[in-house]
Amino acid sequence: MIARITLVALCLLVAVGCQDDARPDRAQDAQAKRPNILWVVGENFKLDFGIYGAENVHTPNIDSLARNGVRYTHVFSTSPVCAPSRSAFMTGMYQTSTDTHHMRSHRDDDFRLPAGVRPLTHWLQDAGYLTANITHIGEREVGTGKLDLNFVNEGPIYQTDDWASLKDNQPFFAQINTPEAEYDIYDRQSASKPRVKWVGEDWHPQIATPENVTPPPYYPDHEITRQEWARYLNSASGMDVRVGWILEQLREDGLADDTIVIFFSDNGRLEARGIHWAWDTGLHVPMIIHWPKNFPAPPQYQPGTVNDDVISLLDLTATTLWMAGMPRPAGMQSRRFLGERADPPRTYAFSARDRIDETVLRIRSVREKRYHYLRNIVPQEGFPTLNRYKEKCFLVKPLMRQLHAEGQLTGAAADLMEPFPYEQLYDTEADPHEINNLAESNDPEHRAALLRLRAALDTWMLETGDLGEWPEPPEIVEPFVQEMHDWFGTPEWYTGSN
Repeated sequence: MIARITLVALCLLVAVGCQDDARPDRAQDAQAKRPNILWVVGENFKLDFGIYGAENVHTPNIDSLARNGVRYTHVFSTSPVCAPSRSAFMTGMYQTSTDTHHMRSHRDDDFRLPAGVRPLTHWLQDAGYLTANITHIGEREVGTGKLDLNFVNEGPIYQTDDWASLKDNQPFFAQINTPEAEYDIYDRQSASKPRVKWVGEDWHPQIATPENVTPPPYYPDHEITRQEWARYLNSASGMDVRVGWILEQLREDGLADDTIVIFFSDNGRLEARGIHWAWDTGLHVPMIIHWPKNFPAPPQYQPGTVNDDVISLLDLTATTLWMAGMPRPAGMQSRRFLGERADPPRTYAFSARDRIDETVLRIRSVREKRYHYLRNIVPQEGFPTLNRYKEKCFLVKPLMRQLHAEGQLTGAAADLMEPFPYEQLYDTEADPHEINNLAESNDPEHRAALLRLRAALDTWMLETGDLGEWPEPPEIVEPFVQEMHDWFGTPEWYTGSN
């Protein structure tokens, strides 16, 4: 059934998706020198760095990269969680079009990507690029080697993890997935721990403290909230240290002047109301591009500038291919935002949340520059819905359950404990925390935004063949319930234990 649905979806894509490029807009012959490309992927970050205006962080390396490159302010991932998001930007196709939209799906079956859809690295390897997923530079750990893709039968995704091999194998495409920000969960012993530590929290610079941070207003003002918020901000400072190691080694190896550096995050912020959820906190990601001096920059690139165009993280795929002098494959949904023949800027960025771990929810999102529309398709669910990873690691969530039961939550924190409405609309300029739902507003501007974004989402779901309409069968979901119980435990409020 899924195969037939996927075929239908891909037929729709051919009809309405992006057209392929007849040729690269930079006329490069096969022997022309091409730039190296380095992706530095921060795990689970919103725009929480000094150059973006964040307080209580120390991020000199990321800030310098932005001051000497281009800083993008309106980039949105296609999913608020890693595996679907990565499956999208590694193929240039929405995860909802390729049946890779459920978290960590297709890990032990015979699933293959639809015909004509390939990992980005395979296209680059065909063009002569060495592809690398780096974990260490010498003795220093800079990356996790993470893939976390919802396809596993396409053959090796990368050719090496050895930084030392890059210098003698140019051009290269390398990815470094930093360990921050994440909880230290991969020993799978989280259920037995009273508290799960953050990766690197013992050595991260302690710029943020519970005393100097101000968590968002949708959380209660509580010591636990402030502690976890400080740890997240210190994770940003800690990741910046690793970014400094990477940039330093590029210079020492004589690679900096030939390497395009792209820093971004795979999805939004590691916080209880961030990752997994389709608010900006789960979708809004940083992106910085630094162009090397040995290659002519595209017309959109001016060092030290800020770009506020709406960009989907999906668009990184086609743009990376363009950087390598390669055309966009036929039917690829990714758009190019750089180059002399770049695609027109987006009006909308679309995102989707489906099953994550054992938690079955379906949310769709469309974001324009100012307004953000969400559609919650599973009724009577919301922030309190059980997810064992969230319950164990994100301490503010059980705290809010307790305070809510005691009648001590007020305002936006109390509202967050209620079931989601079917539609939500936010004015992100007036309401950056997305607290005030305008879906029922009678203001003419709000009504116009609601109708505009509602229609845009309907059109996108139809044209891209959104496979979320067909839920996974129970026998697919049930093993995740047991896995997450074994990994994180099940809270007493859910089991009814005292």
